[in-house]
Amino acid sequence: MRVPVAWIERFPFLEPLEGDWQPVPVAALVIACIFYGLFLLQAAQGSGVLLMMDLVFVPLHEGGHLLFRWFGELLMVAGGTLLQLGVPLMLAAFFFFQRQVLGTAFCAFFFFEQFLPISTYMADARAQELPLLAVGDSDEVIHDWNYLFGRWGLLEHDTQISQIFRCLGWIGMIGTVGWMIWRSLDSRRISRDDQA
Repeated sequence: MRVPVAWIERFPFLEPLEGDWQPVPVAALVIACIFYGLFLLQAAQGSGVLLMMDLVFVPLHEGGHLLFRWFGELLMVAGGTLLQLGVPLMLAAFFFFQRQVLGTAFCAFFFFEQFLPISTYMADARAQELPLLAVGDSDEVIHDWNYLFGRWGLLEHDTQISQIFRCLGWIGMIGTVGWMIWRSLDSRRISRDDQA
């Protein structure tokens, strides 16, 4: 993808997009495909050692509550999910601007993968059966999605919203893997063309 020169002159931060994507070695692409294939299989089964990756996002979620607490109760409650999704999204953008296929794909994949545990939390909004983690006083624990859906008048639609969110996560993960394969093969083709 070539960015028009006029765009780069007006928006200098787009300059890194002018270059080609860094080539991906075939071995790295194969290993990445195996990893994502196994991860998707374990995610579909709902268990497996690779799903322990979700534990990385627990401190991000809880840290989001602390980070956003200065902006009022609504943002404090939503802040857990905002940071949980924001960190992998920002990292994906960083690797995108660096034109690194595998880094972009990894971060985008886990951005979408986080839709799965978030959707589980959403579906629990009315039932409130999931055990909750808290930073600080456990007597003041708020179920994020009970609070948010209740405030937005969507509480009775928690399971429907959860299913939509889960579907978007699966579509995003599978789409990211497809993009990674396409972009990796395309960058190798461009690299070969440049050498010829």
